[in-house]
Amino acid sequence: MKRLIAYLLIATIIFSLTIGSTPALSQSKASGLPIAKPEEVGMSSERLARIRTGMQRYVDKGLVPGVVTMVARRGKVVYLDSVGYRDAESKAPMTTDTIFRIASMTKPIASVALMMLYEEGHFLLNDPIAKFLPEFTNMKVAVPASGEDRVGTPYKLVPAARPITFKHVLTHTAGFANTYRGITQPEFARVVQQARKPGDTVGDAVKRLATLPLNFHPGDAWEYGNATDVVGRLVEVISGMTLDEFQQKRIFAPLKMTDTHFYLPQSKLDRFAAVYQPDAQNGNKIKLLEAPTKDSRYVKEPHVYFSGAGGLVSTAADYVRFHQMMLNGGELDGARILGRKTVELMTANAIGDLPVWLSGPGYGFGLGYSVVKDVGQAAIPSSVGQYGWGGAFCTYFWVDPQEELIGIMMTQVIPYTHINIRQEFQVLANQAIVDSAKPKAGATHITSR
Repeated sequence: MKRLIAYLLIATIIFSLTIGSTPALSQSKASGLPIAKPEEVGMSSERLARIRTGMQRYVDKGLVPGVVTMVARRGKVVYLDSVGYRDAESKAPMTTDTIFRIASMTKPIASVALMMLYEEGHFLLNDPIAKFLPEFTNMKVAVPASGEDRVGTPYKLVPAARPITFKHVLTHTAGFANTYRGITQPEFARVVQQARKPGDTVGDAVKRLATLPLNFHPGDAWEYGNATDVVGRLVEVISGMTLDEFQQKRIFAPLKMTDTHFYLPQSKLDRFAAVYQPDAQNGNKIKLLEAPTKDSRYVKEPHVYFSGAGGLVSTAADYVRFHQMMLNGGELDGARILGRKTVELMTANAIGDLPVWLSGPGYGFGLGYSVVKDVGQAAIPSSVGQYGWGGAFCTYFWVDPQEELIGIMMTQVIPYTHINIRQEFQVLANQAIVDSAKPKAGATHITSR
């Protein structure tokens, strides 16, 4: 018996060493994806271990509270790790099942929801959205003005050169007033943001947005903003369901995304991460912005405001399931969400040479995703056709169809422009690819049904 126990102990130790550089990998069963040694899919365990070192460096410097990182290749999870704290005040450790505010990483999911309705024949991409949202009929564009052309504003109004289409709202080329830039920025803050009241819906916000002039003629430029709230509202009007209902029924339940919500159930508060902000008076070290309590707006608000632009909370395990579905051509574990050709359409550059200022040189934009056009200009290890996006709280993901690779990084710091943790994670994940030849573009090792 003693000998048997010794053998079992040795076997356990050996197994723990063979699953790679991260003990947390065994917890990836929560994603429902297979687990593999990195070497089985052309990656290096030794090189992947650099991710933990890099993420821990940010924690040690006090720039982030904690981080969850995940890498999947060819449909298998090869790296999953957590460092630091979910809540630095209470010293609650970061765990791989921590729930994060994913902000603009909501946008690809809302975009997929709308494209599911596209596949059902409700609209074409060049159709005007006024077909379903008449408040966007006969839009005006604000252009700089001076003298008598100014009527209480720094601009004059001219008729929009063309209607706002579904393609425009999916690609951020509609020209909507926004919180970032543009001549109508002060009015956006007053009319759309500050006017929000408890009990308001996204439909209410979209109607207010429609009262503002556009910053440019639809299709003439790329400008990030709240266009995906319009996407979510279109889902509601066309489907007859709230965005929450549609996504739960048509996306989250089929894909077994059990921890993705617009409003977090209080029963899951023990896994909810705190949010931090940089303290400029203390070397940008983090200070608490929002504690993970029932008083968070992601928990206590009237559960009626479902923002397609940035309202979801989720986990790395849930989010990898969604994008493994995309990488598989629209299907995962027998659940068909989209057709393969629709996925290809969504992840192709749809805006020509318009600059995507938020991503930088080398990037275009598809239907809900930034898309790499030129690896050299992007200046980061990637592939042409790679797509992804991030969230305002410093969450980030990318999908590389050529390498059949998904990378996900989750932390909670806003703003985060003073750190490069997202880019460093992408470098650290990609340098661990060691096989000699890239798979054929669009190939997948998971059967699509």
